[in-house]
Amino acid sequence: MEISVTDAKAQLTDLVRRAEAGEEVVLTRHGHPAVRLAPVRQRGDVASRRELIERVRKAGRAKATPGPSAARSQDFLYGDDGLPE
Repeated sequence: MEISVTDAKAQLTDLVRRAEAGEEVVLTRHGHPAVRLAPVRQRGDVASRRELIERVRKAGRAKATPGPSAARSQDFLYGDDGLPE
């Protein structure tokens, strides 16, 4: 939705509600886009962020499995004499 700044003054409350609901609201000046109304995202508190980080760490540790050793991963390229096959 595009609306001029002059018209937006009378409808500001409605425009803010629309932006909060996810609708894109662009204010125009002299027919050209000037600003976009967008909702402010709430930041989580420190405790909830720490809890989320700890859950992600635990999930990562639980899924980690040891793989094959990389030290000899290219041995199949060489013969018993040590030369490339």
